[in-house]
Amino acid sequence: MISPSATENTAAAQSAPAELVDAVRGVWADALETDLASVPAHASFLSLGGDSVLAVRMAAMLRKRLGAPLALADVRVEQSAAQLAALVHERSTGAGTGALRPLPLDLVRREDPEAPFPLLPLQQGYFVGQQDAWELSYRSAHHYVDIGLEDIDADEAPDALQDALERLAEHQAVLRARVLPDGRQHVLPLDDPDAIPQLRVTDLRDADEETAAARLAEIRHEMSTEGPDPSRGCGLDMRLTLLPGDRARLHSSTSLLIIDGWSSSVFYRDLFALASDYNAVLAPLDIDYGDYVTTLRELPGTRAWQEDRDWWYDRLDGFPLPPALPLAADPGEVRPTLMGTRQATLDPQRWATLRRLCTEHGVTPSAAMFAAFAAAVSRACGHRRFLLNTLQLNRLPLHPDVSRLVGAFSSTMLLPVDLPEAPVFADLAARAQQDIGDALAHNLITGVEVSRELGRRLGTHRPVAPVVFQSTLGVDAALGSEVPQEAGPLGAVDLLSHHQQLRTPQVALEVRLFELRGELVVVFSLVEELFAAEDVDRMFQDVMATVESLVRADGWSAVVELPNAVDAQDTDGLGTASGRRLSVPTKAKALDTEAGAPRDAVEEAVAAHWRKLLDCPVDERTADFFALGGDSLLAMRMLGSLHREGLGRVAPRRFLEQPTVAGLAAAIREAGGR
Repeated sequence: MISPSATENTAAAQSAPAELVDAVRGVWADALETDLASVPAHASFLSLGGDSVLAVRMAAMLRKRLGAPLALADVRVEQSAAQLAALVHERSTGAGTGALRPLPLDLVRREDPEAPFPLLPLQQGYFVGQQDAWELSYRSAHHYVDIGLEDIDADEAPDALQDALERLAEHQAVLRARVLPDGRQHVLPLDDPDAIPQLRVTDLRDADEETAAARLAEIRHEMSTEGPDPSRGCGLDMRLTLLPGDRARLHSSTSLLIIDGWSSSVFYRDLFALASDYNAVLAPLDIDYGDYVTTLRELPGTRAWQEDRDWWYDRLDGFPLPPALPLAADPGEVRPTLMGTRQATLDPQRWATLRRLCTEHGVTPSAAMFAAFAAAVSRACGHRRFLLNTLQLNRLPLHPDVSRLVGAFSSTMLLPVDLPEAPVFADLAARAQQDIGDALAHNLITGVEVSRELGRRLGTHRPVAPVVFQSTLGVDAALGSEVPQEAGPLGAVDLLSHHQQLRTPQVALEVRLFELRGELVVVFSLVEELFAAEDVDRMFQDVMATVESLVRADGWSAVVELPNAVDAQDTDGLGTASGRRLSVPTKAKALDTEAGAPRDAVEEAVAAHWRKLLDCPVDERTADFFALGGDSLLAMRMLGSLHREGLGRVAPRRFLEQPTVAGLAAAIREAGGR
């Protein structure tokens, strides 16, 4: 189906100057690493091998070379070079329908690179989650991975790696970032003794295999369960374990507060380049992560952001609940320490075939994988309409260096799923492609902000979208290179020999898809305490069976078997259906709902504090902190301030049970406050 905007673009493309079309084709050729002759003017970016991730790089290149003020939302993978040239021409001449929008901000460097700057919305979620404020929280939100190294120079490798870390921390300022108690972040100066990540080395070269394996298991467990936290120290924990036979394991635990999926690829590519050669010099960066984040402070004041907010908010009342997956425990009662993992791969040959079939059907591999996951979730929960969360590599192309920065740029994006009764898979994937594209065209407001509003309307502070889809397929192509296979004294880098663990708050189940050395890797990360193992295994096998079927052409024309039910069975007042199933309560539990003015000194103290913090009247004891404009980060600041003022310490979870003036006052009294 062709959207109205695509139709308008096709008509406009007929008048785009030929030299401008050729200039866009040239940018595409460089982004796709091909020659100009291989980029026809009327072929879509998708059909030429592009995807939504590579489009980020392409949009930044257009902005740099052509001065094209295009928002990332203007750049759709279904467009041709001629259509995109028409957009550039329209924007530069001021002609056209006015339906298109320029990128609303220009990045400006900060005067003081060490000055505090805000956390982005998803960073706020991670930070608040580390305070045990939410269901499914952890003391640290982080990703752990260790990879194999072969033919290592054990005498040189530790020094080379530490030197590389020091130079990379100088190059990428966010590696020196710390999060302040008030929920802001700042970068330590290079001469601060705590600024540079310090490598730790374990020498097991003389150990027997059994001893070495046991010690490796200990390191993995420690780094998986006790991750780095930039509110208490360095956000990166890197270790090297030397093993017999010139082998080693490189361990890395990174805080999600400082590094996202795209950044991980940038980090390892640059780290190994520096470790390979003491004389290697990375291309300088004209901006840093703090410049980008500080610039985004102006985004909510723009018309484009407000239009995106309205687009999402106008749809929220029709959003479904999360999938009613069968549960073994209530998410509010479990205290997980580690997420479980299921992992499988598709070999390079079959993965290449699947990508080719995606192109033939006009969808990105990520859209096809989303459709496969959605179908498996539907069969597991027994209904076809539900809400999923997605993690997006949401880097606005404000500057050509944005794609080269390490930082926590990622954002969530909510995607309502409404599957037809008996589709063929190709139609299901095309529908996913359209839905994802429409949502990405309104990406200036983040999924975290949309989720807050959805939670407010549902009357809940539980996670509204705890089932997550994440794809970083195409990142290596977007970066122009992959992690090298040789790294000097570190020897051969064996990415296929890897072990990983994830801890991310408010997530019950997350599927992650990425590429390693030409293979497709599919990973389930989940809170094991919530699900029966056989249910998770069945759903994971379901996903992989669909992935395997898509290597054959007939897999795309096969009818997808889905449940008859559109929605989950009715839920009770606690938001759980019979048999205990994942859902969200429609109303928060009310402990004291009698209206009126604050009754005593504690309630009046709370109300006075809220008036000052939220800059609004607080005259009712039933006034809700979040309805008054508060958010989770402000709630953490507020609770900390009340404690420092001597009213008492209240746990965030207790506050969320009833976030009203009366409710907080009752919690203060329970805690022994005044």
